[in-house]
Amino acid sequence: MKESYISKSEKQTIRIAQKLAKRLKNGNTVLLYGDLGAGKTVFVKGIVKRFAKCRVSSPSFAIVYTYEGKHFNIHHFDLYRVASLEEFFAFGGEEILFGDGIKIVEWPKKLNIFSEPTCVVRISKIDEDQRRIDIEWKN
Repeated sequence: MKESYISKSEKQTIRIAQKLAKRLKNGNTVLLYGDLGAGKTVFVKGIVKRFAKCRVSSPSFAIVYTYEGKHFNIHHFDLYRVASLEEFFAFGGEEILFGDGIKIVEWPKKLNIFSEPTCVVRISKIDEDQRRIDIEWKN
């Protein structure tokens, strides 16, 4: 199933992400595509907001942030700076990836190990304020 949206603000992007989050459950994986500055981290804020009460920031330097939810964790991966699968495994990525929680992965093509995602989200910048958000559900 495919859905498409036009977001004209960060608030709208967060609301779209929260709508997606209503369908997510423990063990799901969301692959998130978009250029730098497209709004991927804003989208993640909307998902995390549904499950946890915490501040979301870009994990560009930490590679992964884990947010504690009421029933399970939400793991936000940013693979932009990951050079290899070995590096991913060295920081415990494999354990997190195959463990409990929702996994949200930015730049998933860097590793190409995510063969069965729950959904794929593509965010495209239309202009400075507007984004096109395409969501494809795989299950």
